[in-house]
Parts: sequence; C-alpha cells; structure tokens
Amino acid sequence: MLNILRKQAQSPLIQALVLIIAIVFIFWGVGGQGNKGRTPVATVNKVDISRQDYMQAYNRAVDNFRQQFGGNIPPALLEQLGIKQQVLSQLIQSELLRQGGEEIGVRISDLMVQEKIKNMEVFQEEGRFNQQRYEDLLARNRMTPTVFEDSIKSDLRANRVTSDLADFALVPDNEIDRWLAYNEEEVKLAYVQFKAADFEDKVEIKEDELATWFTKNKETYRSEPKISLKYLVFNLDEDMEQVKPDEEEIRALYESRKESYQQPEERHARHILFKTSEGDSEAVRAEKKKKAEEVRLLARKEGSDFSALAKEYSEGPTKERGGDLGFFSNGRMVPAFDQAVFSLQPGEVSEVVETQFGYHVIKLEEVRPASVRSFDQVKDNLAVTLKKQEAKKLTFQRVTKAYEGIMRSGSLEKYSKDGEAEIKSSDYFSRKDVPEGMIKDPKFLDVAFSLKQGELSSIVETGDGYAILFVDDIQQPELPELAAVREQVLADYRKEKAEELAAKAADELLAASKEQGGLQQAGQEQENTPEIKITDFLHRSAQGKDLPPSQLVQASFQVPWKQKLAQSPVQVGTSYYLFEVAERRAGAEKANSAKRDEAREKLLASARKELVTSWVAALQARSTIATNESLLQ
Repeated sequence: MLNILRKQAQSPLIQALVLIIAIVFIFWGVGGQGNKGRTPVATVNKVDISRQDYMQAYNRAVDNFRQQFGGNIPPALLEQLGIKQQVLSQLIQSELLRQGGEEIGVRISDLMVQEKIKNMEVFQEEGRFNQQRYEDLLARNRMTPTVFEDSIKSDLRANRVTSDLADFALVPDNEIDRWLAYNEEEVKLAYVQFKAADFEDKVEIKEDELATWFTKNKETYRSEPKISLKYLVFNLDEDMEQVKPDEEEIRALYESRKESYQQPEERHARHILFKTSEGDSEAVRAEKKKKAEEVRLLARKEGSDFSALAKEYSEGPTKERGGDLGFFSNGRMVPAFDQAVFSLQPGEVSEVVETQFGYHVIKLEEVRPASVRSFDQVKDNLAVTLKKQEAKKLTFQRVTKAYEGIMRSGSLEKYSKDGEAEIKSSDYFSRKDVPEGMIKDPKFLDVAFSLKQGELSSIVETGDGYAILFVDDIQQPELPELAAVREQVLADYRKEKAEELAAKAADELLAASKEQGGLQQAGQEQENTPEIKITDFLHRSAQGKDLPPSQLVQASFQVPWKQKLAQSPVQVGTSYYLFEVAERRAGAEKANSAKRDEAREKLLASARKELVTSWVAALQARSTIATNESLLQ
C-alpha cells in the first residue's frame, strides 16, 4: 500500500489521507522494507522470529561477506552460498537453544550481562568501559542498547547451556590412546610445486579461441547497475546546538548508570614469552622452559632491566615495547597468566608460567585499585549523550515534517520547488563505487539500490541522522564487447590457461613417476621439472613458512601405509603439488602425562561440541517449527 501512496501521491483523496496515516507509514517503512515486523519468517514452539530480526541478521551476514569480497558480492554468489537459509537456520537454532536453556533452568541476570559488556575491549577507552563509546558504537551499527543486551544475554545463556552440558561428556583412556597414535604419526615427504604463474609466458593467444572463451565467460564482465539519486539529508549535528541539558538532567543520568562506572582493580604487567606450538616435541618444550628459567633468574637480579630483557629475549608480539601489556582486570588473560599476575606484588617477578602460548616470565609494574568514576569525570560525556538523544528527536521531527510535505506536494520535485528544502542530487554510481560526499551508510545504500526508478523511499535512518531518497534514473547492467574489456579478458584468459598448463605438467610427472618407480627418479629423468624438495619428519598439524602447504601435509596422511606416491596432484590456490611419502614412522616419542592431558582436553572439547549439537538436534526434532521462506529477502 505504501508503494501506491508513493506512486499516486497526486490524488486529492490520497493527499487528504496523508495527515492521518503518514506517521504510521513512516514507522512501518523506516528503511524502505514495508511491514517488516508484522509477519514472522519462522515460528518455534509458538515463539515468532520476526522479519525484522531476520533482516538484521541477514544484513550483518551480507555486510561481513562484502568486507571479505571488497564490497561487491554478485547476487548469484549469495544464492549459491545459501546465505538466506543459513541465517534463518541460525536464528531457529538460537531460539531452540534459548528455549532449551530455560527448560533446564538456565538463568542469566542483568548483572552478568553488564559485566560482560563492561569487559568488552571495543567499548573501552584507556582500558576502562566508556558509556558514550558504547552508545555511539551501537548507534553507528543501528542497534539499541536493549537489542544488543538481549543478544549478549542469549550468547551468555548459550555458553552456560554448553558449559552445563559439557559436564556430561566423557573420554575413555582407550580413545586417548587411539587419538595419540593417530596424531603422533609422522611422515617425511618429497614434493614438487607447479606454479601457474610460471606458465603464463607459455600461453599462446589465438584470437578465435580468445573470442570463444570470452563468449563463454561474458557474464563475468557484466557491468554493475548504476543509479542517480535525489535526496534529502537530516543530520543530528544540525540540531545538537539547540539542546542544552542542565546539570540536574546530567546527574540523573549519572545516577541511573552509576553501576557501569565501577572500575575493578587493574594491574599493569610486562612479560617475556618463549613461544611453543602444538606440534613441538618434548625436547623442544624442555629447551624453551630451560631458557625461560634462565631469563627469570636474570630478571630477579638486583638492578636488572626487565624491559631490556624482554626486547632481547621475548618471542611474543610485545617484544618491541619491552613486553608491556598495559593495565588489565582479572579475567582478561588466560587463567594461568591471570592467577600469576594477581598473586604478585608490584616489582615482583613471577615463576615461569606455562600457557597454551608457551612459557612466560612476568613482572608486575603497578596496581590500580578498584574505583568508581566520579560525576565530574564523566559529566561531559553524559551531556553529549543527552544532547544526542534529544537532538535525534528534533531531527526526527524535521524529517517527519518533510516527509509529510513531500506527500502533500505529490513529489519530491514539487516539494523542492516550493522552497521547503535543498535537494541533493548525484551522478550515476554503482554500489561498489560510491562517490565522495555521498552517504555510505549500508542501510542507505541498501534502500537506494532496492528502489525502482521514480520511487520514493520511506524515512531511512543513517548513522548520522535520517534521509529521504528518490531514484531519479537507473542504468541497467550491460554486457560489454570484447574490445571494451580486452585488457582484463587477456589477463584472465592467460591465468586460466596457465593454470591448465600447470595441472597438465603435474599430471605428466605423475604418470612418469608411476612408470619409473617414484617421484624422485622421474624428476631426475624429466627435463624442466621444478626442484623436488625433501622435508624432515612432519606431524599432521605441521605448518610454517618453509614447510609444504597444510593441504599437502594432510593429503600425505591419507596415503595407505603400503603406498608412497600420491594418486593425483593436490591443488592449492593456482599451484599443483605432487608428492610421495619418502618415510613414515609411528612417532619418535612416547606420550607423557602432559601430552595425554592435552589430548584428553581436545577430545573432551570435541565430545562437548557433539553433545550440544545432538541436544539441539533433539530439541528440533520434538519442536513445532514453521517457516515462511517467501518472506526471505
């Protein structure tokens, strides 16, 4: 119905009705989505999942993909990835987890939610929770504190449910034995890499083949749709100066938030880290620990400079700043590290502390006692918060009045001619190439590219205020001629054909290796074969700069014990690898108690995850779930 209003706004009857129902449509249509909250996309045991919740989750998922793919995601890719169905499934499972948690008596208090948020680094400044930053970040992401805090409560409940269920997970000793035998197996590899880039200069360009290839792949070069807009912008900043909260209002806000200004004790520490990794042998770990003990003794000598020792010996990311970790509260670090820091006195150096990152030597620099930030410390920030809250109301009043005026006038153009407001306009632009000066808020762009030519939006909330927009014209995507994109086509064609040549070379060496009794023998016989590299013994989890890709290592452990040569090349990116297992062994060392404990924890984590997955599946099986996929975007 809102579309009818927009397109038939010149009708006297419509204009007469505008004053009565405009506000309703404004609220229903904020963001341009229509009745987005009235019909659920799914119902789980009579609890609705609203279309609004779905759209928020979907938009967040799509925004994440846009960041990964440089801002442009072909609609076909979203369809192929099944984002709509994934988002809906996740919302259903989240609701099942919530209901299941309530059923078994899991309760999350408001205080637990508050503590979780206060400890989130994204909302902190100088290591302390900042209410103004909290509200600004939520507003920028189009979320209210209530919605965000409800989502945190759901996360905490899910974690609590997972933790409670985890207590039922068990791992027998024989399963640990099997896992250790599997994990401690080692292989030594001979391998060769065929890089597609090395074959690009061997690609022959034939015009008829290039033209055929372009015809086949022409859709890849289709241009993006472009739009030109006319729009009105209503910024909060324009109303901020009108708002002048008095001290009584500011103090009332302070009192209502006083709990959030409580700061726990914080400690300033430095550390020297000797890194270890999961695949390290006991000998390597023992050597690291020995070195840590030696440096600990140096650090405890009178007059020693811990910062200088960290710069010389530490293997961690804080090395260059003398191991400085800044201030942090209890619970921010891994448990063993936390326990050590909060048992020290200022100036003391710890014993060697072992964590999953390696061995640490820690020095406590100073302690900042628990405190409550005073009214004077935060009143300026609170004043800004109040100004923004009131300014937003004034800005909304302005945009509402303008929207009503547009509806009365019959169009944005007529409204502009009446001199009511300055209309901004844009040249043609695509979603991927937004011009300077244009609003780049994702919500604004979502609405802009969802409207049809000649269509007026509803009120759109942006990070800085509100907007109303009108699509003046649309340039539809076009399929270019080869000449127009020849340079890009040539580059793409050359890369694809080079990859085919690399695959062919790997296949040929594999065939020769089968005939001549192994990769190394065939490599010596064949001309132009890249260097065949030999590794040391590798664990399944081995990875590093000078090691073969993890995909190759994993594939090598799939080769049967009586077999050496891979049955097919392994593709990693645009390279093709061929390998043979030169040697293999069951493991150089017998697992000690520490290794067994580590294995038990890993298997327990897997068992816990499987237990939770099975529990949710059981909930789903006995639940009444209805979906309305026609409402998915």
